Amino acid sequence: MKKFRNNKNVHYIIVNKTTMKGCLDDSFYDPPETSNNEKRTHSCPLAYGCDDHWTWNTNEKSEDIKLYGHRQRAVRFHPKWSNGTAGVRGTRALNDGRYYWEICVSQRIFGTSMMFGIGTKKSRLHVDGFINMIGEDDQSWGLSHKGYLWHNGNKRLYTKPFEENVPTTIGVYFDGIEGVLTFYKDRVNLGIAFTNLNYIQEPLYPIICSTAAKTEMALGIAKREYFSLQDRCRDVVLQYVSYSNQVFELNLPSKLKEFIIEEYNPMILNCE
Repeated sequence: MKKFRNNKNVHYIIVNKTTMKGCLDDSFYDPPETSNNEKRTHSCPLAYGCDDHWTWNTNEKSEDIKLYGHRQRAVRFHPKWSNGTAGVRGTRALNDGRYYWEICVSQRIFGTSMMFGIGTKKSRLHVDGFINMIGEDDQSWGLSHKGYLWHNGNKRLYTKPFEENVPTTIGVYFDGIEGVLTFYKDRVNLGIAFTNLNYIQEPLYPIICSTAAKTEMALGIAKREYFSLQDRCRDVVLQYVSYSNQVFELNLPSKLKEFIIEEYNPMILNCE
C-alpha cells in the first residue's frame, strides 16, 4: 500500500521497503535474447571491455542523500521528505576514454525531476527547490525522467516520459574520443543525446539527481574500454585478487604492483 502527497513545498511518499536486487549483479549485464533486427538497438556498448570499478563519491553529494549497499553503489534520495533537489557525483573522470554504466531505478518514479547525466565539478549537487539540476547551466548534460534532455538551461524532447511506478534501467554511454553522449532505456538505444563533448577541457563525471522523496537508484554494471595492452593484463590479474594484501603478495615487480593498486584502489580498499 502506498500513500502519496505532493504540493508546492513537499514531495512525500510511504512505500513498502524494496531492494535493488539484480542491479548490483554483474550477470545483469547479459543482454536479453533478441532477433537479428533488434540486435542493433538492444546491444550494449563495451560488452567486451573490462569492468570499471568506480562508485559514488561520498564527499561530493547532497546532504539529502544516503549511500548504502556494496561499495555504497546504491543511493536513496531524501530519506524522510524532500524540499529540494539532491545529487551525487561519481568518482570516475570520463574524458579521453569510452565508458558505459547503468543506473537501476526503483519503481518510485515520480516528481518534478529524476535525472541522469554527466558534469564538471562546478555543477551543483543540491538546490533548495525542485529543478532539473543536471543541465541547468553549461557545466552539465542530463536526461530527465520526463523525456527531456537538458543543457545550459535549455531542454529538448528526446524520448517519451518514463512510466511512473515502474522500475527501469538507464544506460549511459560516453565516448570521450568522439565527444558523444548516448542514453539507453532498458537496453534500448535512445539515440545520440549530445555531441562535441571532446572539446570540454575540465574533467567530466557521472551524476544522478532527484527531487522526489525516498526515490532510489543504484549503479549497476560499469564497463570501460581498455587503455592499453598493459591495462588488459591488469584486468586479468584483478580477476584473481580481492584485497590489497593479495596484490602485494604477487610475484611481480613493485612497479607493476603499484600500477594495479593505483588504478583500482577504490575497489580494493572498499572490499577490505
